[in-house]
Amino acid sequence: MPQSNLESIYAAESRHVLATLIRLLGDFELAEDALHEAFLAAAEQWPREGVPRNPRSWLISAGRFGAIDTVRRRARYDTSLKRLARESKVSEEMNVDLEYIADDDLRLIFLCCHPSLSLDAQIALTLREACGLTTEEIAQAFVSKPSAIAQRIVRAKAKIRASGIAYELPAPVDLPQRLRGVLHVIYLLFNEGYEASSGSSLVRVDLCGEAIRLATLIAEILLDAEVYGLLALMLFAHSRRNARTTPAGDVILLSDQDRSKWNAAEIAQGQDFLNRALAAGPMGRYVCEAAIAQVHALAPSAQETDWNRIVQLYDALLKIEPSPIIELNRAAAVAMRDGPAAGLALMDEIVSRRELAEYRFAHAARADLYRRLGQIDNARAAYAQALALTAQETERRFISERMSSLEAAHSTGERDGTTHGS
Repeated sequence: MPQSNLESIYAAESRHVLATLIRLLGDFELAEDALHEAFLAAAEQWPREGVPRNPRSWLISAGRFGAIDTVRRRARYDTSLKRLARESKVSEEMNVDLEYIADDDLRLIFLCCHPSLSLDAQIALTLREACGLTTEEIAQAFVSKPSAIAQRIVRAKAKIRASGIAYELPAPVDLPQRLRGVLHVIYLLFNEGYEASSGSSLVRVDLCGEAIRLATLIAEILLDAEVYGLLALMLFAHSRRNARTTPAGDVILLSDQDRSKWNAAEIAQGQDFLNRALAAGPMGRYVCEAAIAQVHALAPSAQETDWNRIVQLYDALLKIEPSPIIELNRAAAVAMRDGPAAGLALMDEIVSRRELAEYRFAHAARADLYRRLGQIDNARAAYAQALALTAQETERRFISERMSSLEAAHSTGERDGTTHGS
């Protein structure tokens, strides 16, 4: 069997196998070791015997039995493992139930997003265990040291072990609250992929893809309007990925994007999930955000965008989820509907409350409106604030270019009406 075949099976199956091994063995480290041992066994046996008809089932069985042997050997010297060694006699008799395995990925997501863990720990553990990212990749995504991420993950696993948190789906009465936490983690994961907080690339396609995969997994099992809404929102946004940057990696704003490069299939998927969301229940946060994204996705051009509808949807969203960031986005939409002066007045009021003092997009949005109004000094100052708060290299380059072009734009009386966002 070619090595490439085993690698493709690892890419497709390893996360699913790990999820089931964690359930069967009740321990993250033991399951991770078992996963690696199972693939080592596959690399040795499959070239001789051929790839089994169901590789996932084979790998789970191999990993489980290997872990049982490991636990029994260790139990001779470690009294804390004697109970698990005794229980392994029962585990040894268990058959791999493929229908039960189908839910293991979902159980793992809920375990990683348990409310007893801090939000940072939930995100790190989900990325590591449910998405398969390395600690180095997670550290890069969230501007942290790999050692700090590794410690965060170790502490989260220790807390799960010490607290005896069950590897299972929440009870029906707890599901709505627990689901909100899971969706929030997926939403943050997608946002980091869509608008990376640091690094040389604006988009982390791997993070966006993992967020969509996790939400799709939940949507296949749970009928919930907000799950569908989040999926629709991410698909609408993700459909623009090929049009958001130049071949050199520079930012292309929404108003300047070649809409023929938008992914029509993902837009259609987004519409389908949004329709399901609207049919499944009242409009919540993610459904409302998806409806806003749909207006952008269906507009033939930036000039033909229904900004009045977007403002109305932001009004509805503010009633559901009051937030200064949502207020800022609404103000940007007002600027597109009623002119930059109207939007700037709203933004100035928001910024005066100091709630978004460290939010780079607030300063960048105000700078753009000052630029459109010809207020060069104010625009330069706001761009400087945004630049000071921006670690993402692509965004820094874009802001710097805007700052250097202010004088030229002012001298030619440029008023291009550029829309916010990408």
